Amino acid sequence: MRKQSKLQATAPLNSPPSREGQGVGLQVRRIEIKTRALSNNVFAGEYHSAFKGRGMSFSEVREYQPGDDVRDIDWNVTARMDRTYVKVYEEERELTVMLVIDVSGSLDFGTRERTQRELLTEIAATLAFSAAKNNDKIGAIFVSDRVEQYIPPKKGRSHILHIVRTLLTLQPESRKTDMAVGLEFLSRVQRKRCIAFLMSDFLDETGRLAAERGPLPLCARRHDVVALRVYDPVMAALPNIGLIEMRDAETGNDVLVNTSSAKVRRQHAQWWAERQKMLDELFLRNRVDSVSIATNGDYVKALQQLFNNRHK
Repeated sequence: MRKQSKLQATAPLNSPPSREGQGVGLQVRRIEIKTRALSNNVFAGEYHSAFKGRGMSFSEVREYQPGDDVRDIDWNVTARMDRTYVKVYEEERELTVMLVIDVSGSLDFGTRERTQRELLTEIAATLAFSAAKNNDKIGAIFVSDRVEQYIPPKKGRSHILHIVRTLLTLQPESRKTDMAVGLEFLSRVQRKRCIAFLMSDFLDETGRLAAERGPLPLCARRHDVVALRVYDPVMAALPNIGLIEMRDAETGNDVLVNTSSAKVRRQHAQWWAERQKMLDELFLRNRVDSVSIATNGDYVKALQQLFNNRHK
């Protein structure tokens, strides 16, 4: 059943209306309004707490208050002022956030509310606006089985909208996937420590990604890597709808699948469970925080749980 890892129905159930008539500018604006509100209201403080700055730097001195740490007393100022003063420190907040985004053909799959690519786009925008609110730089690497496009990290609203627009309009040269390529590229272009969000359905072969001396272990030692898995519920459990034609989104090959067969559905469910377990173990082994988000799920709650777990 491994072949089904990239299969998608040629006529998805409950498909949303065609969006061909929508302008890209309108889509970008809609995504900005929704995700900016989330980053300002829902994620206020949580992103900041989940991703720490590089350290603490001296800010100012103020008069001692009960409860202050005596180790912070500035004895020189105290001697001059004849009152006790303490040093105040602030976090060196500025970070670099890199979005390593899968743009392969399998992301176009979606049978419910949205495709995996649409879900991934909203998540990427939410993370970017959250980072911007904390004065962090944001960059993006768009990956198939090659680096399709690289946007160096910068600040500002127009820069974030450029990333969102690119994600909506990019026509990759390849429909295949190799997320290891993105991590290898990240290691070359980002020498200083950064927060790297690895965003994919992770349906590619993970041999290179999981290798002991592969790009994931190397990146995880240098950077703060977080894996965000998106998936459609049909991939987790095939519906019993009879004989359907399915297409490998990355090769274009068609195959007939008898979903009315309990054996076929059972084998697929077993394959899915084994793959999720393998990915969980891979990320845990490399100390990479991860979360799985379904296309019909609430990515807001999933991200909140991820952020909260990081600063417990």
